[in-house]
Amino acid sequence: MPVKTRFNKLAKKRIIIESFVAFLIILSPFVFKSHEYLPEDENIESIKILWFEMGQNGFGSIEGHGWFIMGKLVPLYLLVIWFFTCKHWWYHIILLPILMYAFQLFELFFTPAELNAITDSQNLMWLLPVCVVVIPFVYFIRLKLYDKHVHGIDLEAMDEELNIIKAKEELRREREKLEQLKKTLEKKM
Repeated sequence: MPVKTRFNKLAKKRIIIESFVAFLIILSPFVFKSHEYLPEDENIESIKILWFEMGQNGFGSIEGHGWFIMGKLVPLYLLVIWFFTCKHWWYHIILLPILMYAFQLFELFFTPAELNAITDSQNLMWLLPVCVVVIPFVYFIRLKLYDKHVHGIDLEAMDEELNIIKAKEELRREREKLEQLKKTLEKKM
């Protein structure tokens, strides 16, 4: 396949993906406001939306429940888009708010309705193991970049220099051994 044809296919694919991502971002305010189309009547216990049934789930109305869901879902999907499109070294730290919103939605859907008053209360304990892994990982990346670009310390160059010094030291020792051997041979002759 010619290079130009392959490049054109990759360019078209990238344009389609980036257009779809832009469309999702543009759509986010409308997705968030979709809760306004749910019934506000407190007497309506549940409604059927597409393939699932939505109830009040401990909120005053279905509309209140929808507002709470959209308040978690929209930031979650925007953060996921940001995570997958971010080209900065620190993008792993975006996992923390992503997981926070994901756990809040998980709590909302899998907590009994009478316990929903305490939704968003236990997230920290679920996030702690992730924080223990992600934060040091990002911090060490930051340290390496800071040392290299701010202090001018290039660890790879330092390792290379140390290897060169070690090699020179080995050669010096070998030369000394050869000199000693040469002296002992001259004395014997």
